[in-house]
Amino acid sequence: MEDPELDAELAAHRHDHVHRDVSGGWLRAATFGAMDGLVTTIALVAGVGGGGAGRDMIVLTGLAGVVAGAFSMALGEFASVGTQNDAVAAEAAVERRELAVHPRAEQVELSRRFRAMGLSGPTADAVAREMHADPDLALRVHLSQEIGVSLDDQPSPWVAATSSFAAFAVGGLLPLLTFLLGFGSLPLGLAVGGAGLLVAGALTSRFTTRTWWGAAVRQLAFGAIAAGATYLVGMLIGVGVA
Repeated sequence: MEDPELDAELAAHRHDHVHRDVSGGWLRAATFGAMDGLVTTIALVAGVGGGGAGRDMIVLTGLAGVVAGAFSMALGEFASVGTQNDAVAAEAAVERRELAVHPRAEQVELSRRFRAMGLSGPTADAVAREMHADPDLALRVHLSQEIGVSLDDQPSPWVAATSSFAAFAVGGLLPLLTFLLGFGSLPLGLAVGGAGLLVAGALTSRFTTRTWWGAAVRQLAFGAIAAGATYLVGMLIGVGVA
């Protein structure tokens, strides 16, 4: 029997029930990369500038830091995500072996988990039995229930590495922009970097429940702490360059 009200609700639900892709590995890597690029370069500029370095030295130090940091972030993300995927694959192999050797015990274990979630005993038994009829489905459900991972949502090491590299490079170049354009003012360069932190922080709020201004101020505060510390070190040590 047709239900016009249900059809309308389903249509509205399909329209407004859209999730952002937060499981592919790119969002965390890009966010971390951009913030790290901004904070690292701002701190380098503040430290070297606080020690008395001129524009050329600031540009050299900043660009070296951007290149080194971008490659370090990319390689670190690639290794981290690859290791995580390998660990999940190893756990999947363990679970696959257990399903082959102790199928009835694994089915009972799954049924007990469903009962703990609130399903009635007969329903939990029926669901576990039906899932175990498909070995591939059983493996995926056991991995999800027991260790909270999904074989279908593994992040790509290449996506994470590329996102991290690009985001770090863009974020790292922003505090150097005024120096690359020929200006030698340290406060101006730090101000541009601070504006970048505000914008980057505000953009991250689109993927979270934080307010845009709260996320922006938080990122600016992180950068200010790092810049203040390195500026103080630069003043105390100095670079001996006019």
